[in-house]
Amino acid sequence: MKFLRQVLESFRFAWQALKSNITRTILSLLGVTVGIFAIVAVFTIVDSLERSIKESLSFIGDKVIYVQKWPWGFGGEYQWWKYFQWPEPTYAEYKFLYDNLESASAVAVMDFKGNTTLKNGSNSINAQIQGVSFEYNLISEIPIETGRYFIPLETNNARNVAVVGADIAAALFPGRDPVGKTFKLAGNKFTIVGVREKKGESLLDFGGSPDKNCLIPFTAFSKMFQSGRRSADIVVKGYPNDEGMKEVEAEITGLMRTKRGIKPRGESNFSLNRPEAAATAIAGLFAVLTAAGWVIGSFSILVGGFGIANIMFVSVKERTNLIGIQKSLGAKNYSILFQFLFEAVMLSLVGGLVGIFLVYLFSFMSLGSLEILLTPGNILLGLGVSSIIGVLSGIVPAMLAARMDPVIAIRAK
Repeated sequence: MKFLRQVLESFRFAWQALKSNITRTILSLLGVTVGIFAIVAVFTIVDSLERSIKESLSFIGDKVIYVQKWPWGFGGEYQWWKYFQWPEPTYAEYKFLYDNLESASAVAVMDFKGNTTLKNGSNSINAQIQGVSFEYNLISEIPIETGRYFIPLETNNARNVAVVGADIAAALFPGRDPVGKTFKLAGNKFTIVGVREKKGESLLDFGGSPDKNCLIPFTAFSKMFQSGRRSADIVVKGYPNDEGMKEVEAEITGLMRTKRGIKPRGESNFSLNRPEAAATAIAGLFAVLTAAGWVIGSFSILVGGFGIANIMFVSVKERTNLIGIQKSLGAKNYSILFQFLFEAVMLSLVGGLVGIFLVYLFSFMSLGSLEILLTPGNILLGLGVSSIIGVLSGIVPAMLAARMDPVIAIRAK
């Protein structure tokens, strides 16, 4: 109980010391404020960027492999001249994988047609058309606001039905429920069976915005846009217990080589692309940005730490006589130590709180589609760094004060 009372008294002394020198306090905490602001701001922006990009990549799916002609060029030598000679995946290869893959939870096929006009009377909108098989909703998130997704009969029999994005529905049928209504696509009438939930703008819309995306059965898409070519991207989703997707990847490779008649020593002429490659490349960029934030913030914090240490040495000098009086009245060394150490920590924490508050104000700024969100983790990071700087800056002055001889100290002027 006595120890707790002495600690509380140390806090009170520290607070009074900070209040009695407002100008000095403000000037000494500026360095810490700038440093904490730089570190927390960078971490907040990086977290916001990462969250936005992951949301943009959600359409790719989780634990999936894309069977395509071209590899995703993340690192290494991109030998485009070699890949150029490779054949495109075909619908027949999709059906072969669909019928024979045992390590996959879902197999789908898809293709895109960009900047295509959809019409309903005088209303029109340019949108991206995406032909998909029925299993596509098992691989990619397709949240439906009204209506429904396709049924197997529609995708297998090339029915002219569509699941449209929110912007398409609003443009073609303003103020009306579009489900069950028809529109024209490349001269063909399509019936809307479902409307996707509105996603809004994203920092990166890989594959286009879902709000301006029109899903139709792949069989109908192929008849309209592929002229018998029927090439496509094949998407395979593995099982959750397939660690690293090794089992399904090996099976895809074997089946594709068999279907294409590739000899045992021959090189595969297809690419197996995984979203992890994009995630790894993005993570490397974020690591660089985070390191830059630490470097920038560390210089400011270093200056702030020296400023706090200097102020604490001055404070010890000014209060030497008071330290002698306190010791002569029975104050313990640890009480004097805590008194100055708490003062340094409080000074640093105030600077950190101001820096965090500035980041909070910064989060209200409009940065287009990027939403800045200050997370509790980054707040704790800022407070933790501030506390450590306060301890490191104040420990030496506090130890000098605690070790003073009370007789010598009380005679100081």
